[in-house]
Amino acid sequence: MSKLNTNSNAYIIIYSAVLVIIVAFLLAFVYQTLKPMQDANVALDIKKQILYSLNIRGLDGQEAEAKYADVVKSEEQTGGQTYYVCDINGQKKYVFPLKGMGLWGGISAFVSVDDDLNTIYGAYFNHESETAGLGAEIKDSQEWQEKFQGKKIYGDDGQMAINIVKKVENPASEVDVVTGATLTSNGVRDMLRDGLKPYIDQLRNK
Repeated sequence: MSKLNTNSNAYIIIYSAVLVIIVAFLLAFVYQTLKPMQDANVALDIKKQILYSLNIRGLDGQEAEAKYADVVKSEEQTGGQTYYVCDINGQKKYVFPLKGMGLWGGISAFVSVDDDLNTIYGAYFNHESETAGLGAEIKDSQEWQEKFQGKKIYGDDGQMAINIVKKVENPASEVDVVTGATLTSNGVRDMLRDGLKPYIDQLRNK
């Protein structure tokens, strides 16, 4: 019986192929094992973001699950888009998911609106790759997010009024830009204007 030549090209190719198959199998196994946990974490994160937009923060995972089940009464569809109908202390609130573009990548938000479909109750913003300390402040600064509370989406003339500006002249509907992040702030403004209008128009026409 001939001795196996471990220096031959055939041996190296076969050994490498077997090793790749084993590693691929192990990675697939780990992925499938962890996927339910990852999916649960993603779902919980979305629930927390919705609660943040309703000005409910500081809850751990179990508390957030319970609070979400208590305040979110239904998930609805309008124009192919999902929104959430909520109850806060007996008052109806709508939560609208929004997506837009920042300076370096995608941005997103959950914005809660009063039953009048014109007054922002709360907002939570997120991003994919904005600059830390600048554009990333749309997510990291709770203080900036809270500035949207009570802002009007439409003016008395029926035109879109919500805005993000360098100098606030109409505090009823304007919020100041994030310092040093004008382009990201503009992206948030466009996301709010372009994203809220379809929800509100369709709900008003129901």
